[in-house]
Amino acid sequence: MSSSSTETTFVDVTMPQMGVSVAEGTVVEWKKQVGDWVQADEIIASISTDKIDTDVESPATGRLQEVLVDVGTTVEVGTVLAKIATDAKPGEPHVSEAETGTGEATAALGAPGEAGELQGDTTEKAPRKYSPVVMRIAAEHNIDLDKVTGTGRGGRVRKQDVMALVDGEGEPPMHIESPYRPDEPAKPKTRKPRFEAPAAEPSAGGQSAPLSRMRQSIGAAMVQSLQTAATCTTVIEADMSRIEAERVKTGLTYLPYIARAAIETLREFPALNATLEGEALTTYDGVHLGIAVSLAEGGLIVPVIRDAQELAPEGLAARIKDLAKRARAGDLSPDEVHGGTFTITNPGGYGSIMATPVINQPQVAILDTEAVVKRPVVVTDDLGNDSIAIRPMTYLCMSWDHRALDGALAAQFLAALRARIEA
Repeated sequence: MSSSSTETTFVDVTMPQMGVSVAEGTVVEWKKQVGDWVQADEIIASISTDKIDTDVESPATGRLQEVLVDVGTTVEVGTVLAKIATDAKPGEPHVSEAETGTGEATAALGAPGEAGELQGDTTEKAPRKYSPVVMRIAAEHNIDLDKVTGTGRGGRVRKQDVMALVDGEGEPPMHIESPYRPDEPAKPKTRKPRFEAPAAEPSAGGQSAPLSRMRQSIGAAMVQSLQTAATCTTVIEADMSRIEAERVKTGLTYLPYIARAAIETLREFPALNATLEGEALTTYDGVHLGIAVSLAEGGLIVPVIRDAQELAPEGLAARIKDLAKRARAGDLSPDEVHGGTFTITNPGGYGSIMATPVINQPQVAILDTEAVVKRPVVVTDDLGNDSIAIRPMTYLCMSWDHRALDGALAAQFLAALRARIEA
């Protein structure tokens, strides 16, 4: 976003959005200092969230005029971090380049939020800085953060490092919304609540506590989707017998097979492989497939498999597993959670049989895959004779935007998807 005055034109550098449930980020390093000349797309800062560590690029060419958020400070997505003067010129003197009255150059300013010493004055190591989430968890469990080995950028202590000590078993077990769950069920754990209930009169014997910032962010995105899209849901039933037979041979889960069938069907029905922003409907040649990943207490994130049409089920399985693992470790990049054209969410691995998923804006459809359950169904042989048989069946539930699609097209898409799955 740009702002201007009679003297200088500025472009704001903001905390970027990095996934539907990422509500805030922490500045961990400034690569540039006030007065430095920067080029558009040049890295000027590093930030961290509980899910992603990434770099912030300059949105424009100019001079870094002002830094508004110090290192170690956590702010909400969209907060202005710094301002760039776009009408400045290279080579113009600025605060760290100008000479003092004695003719000697002043020392370069330190990166905002660091120890603050001038270059060359001291070699004392700057104190370690931690995000509010890390400090809160450490305080709850009496953990000395100075003794924790950090796995983040520059040895920074991340939430995962602290949780590994809390759980006493390395990375805490988390699940994803796909059949890729831990081989062994997670042991029950008792943890202190992350939020203490505010002082208030008890209500019906219960206690109230505020939603976490993560849940507030997810909630805002879901409400915004429902208020934007004319959401409808269509459901179709599919026989998974043939995929079941393939799974016996390959050892894969159902998801990569369904994903592959969905990709092929999207190529047949490109109107569903699309985004709708305002009045502009954009369809895509490539299928950039989002896979919803649940991070348990950490919320929800949707990493994207770009050009998924180029992958066989085995390749899709490998990519899904890799993205889920890195999502749990907080190692996804912003590019890996943006730009999806169609999303699959798969809570069926936990036994649910039907749902009405919320569309991942600005996409026009989302497919929900549910539990595969053996049920008695009527089957017809080649001679037209009917009989009752036990088959592994599932419901494919698709929410779609009635602004961009009609019910007939949604039903045709699901019928074609079912035909591919059963063939």
